[in-house]
Amino acid sequence: MPSLRAQLEPVAELLADRRIAFLTGAGLSTDSGIPAYRGAGSSPRRAPMTVQTFLGSEQAQRRYWLGGHLGWRSFGAAEANAGHRAIAGLEKAGRSAGVITQNVDGLHLAAGSERVVELHGTMRTVLCLRCGQTFARDAVAAQIERRNPWLDVPDEVLLGPDGDVRPESTDGFVLPTCTVCGGPLKPDLVFFGEFIPTERFATAEALLRSGDALIVAGSSLVVNSGIRIIERARRRGLPIVIVNLEPTRADTWASATIAASTSVVLPTLQELLT
Repeated sequence: MPSLRAQLEPVAELLADRRIAFLTGAGLSTDSGIPAYRGAGSSPRRAPMTVQTFLGSEQAQRRYWLGGHLGWRSFGAAEANAGHRAIAGLEKAGRSAGVITQNVDGLHLAAGSERVVELHGTMRTVLCLRCGQTFARDAVAAQIERRNPWLDVPDEVLLGPDGDVRPESTDGFVLPTCTVCGGPLKPDLVFFGEFIPTERFATAEALLRSGDALIVAGSSLVVNSGIRIIERARRRGLPIVIVNLEPTRADTWASATIAASTSVVLPTLQELLT
């Protein structure tokens, strides 16, 4: 069987002299300790919190914020891995148009990428649903600890894909609130059942238009936002390269598919392209 480098040499030839746009998903961050929603590296399945449930029930908000707080120490401490750094390196070398990511962990920015569109938002900031004020997640975590001094955050937790932990009980948990108006808070991300803001998706489309090829890294492309990006790349006739451990919905459309770890493939591609 040919070595990974030998397998990637034809891909590098395909991408030669092209400016690459990246579409990334949860599989890119599994080597940073953040589990994926499905496939290799995924955590046990649980019913996702929908925006309708979150907005319609204070009990659901307590469950979400308690679980999110229990997982925040581990999630917030996650570091960019070799795959993130390779993408940032390709941008610095002028080979990348930027990153469109479905991830909410902020690790592309931590790795040094500058042109990043976070399609589904970020867990690192929080919004007030009443006045629109924005807060750093660390500031909200500090407020939660002040309001719930009894809360014991374990050092090791079974982390969910969005940094959440399923709490055993929410009894006695006091919700964080906006320090400006006292309104309810929501993480600055797109929940299940919410639409990606139109302006944000337009920015992603503009980033894709500035590239001549698309690499999908660590996404099964089950979520429609990823398929929408793929369809726009297809319409333009761009080469599409998919790097994912599991099969994806778009494999038949790809110019090349590589079933291997993004943390191994992307650094090797970086070497071949720069």
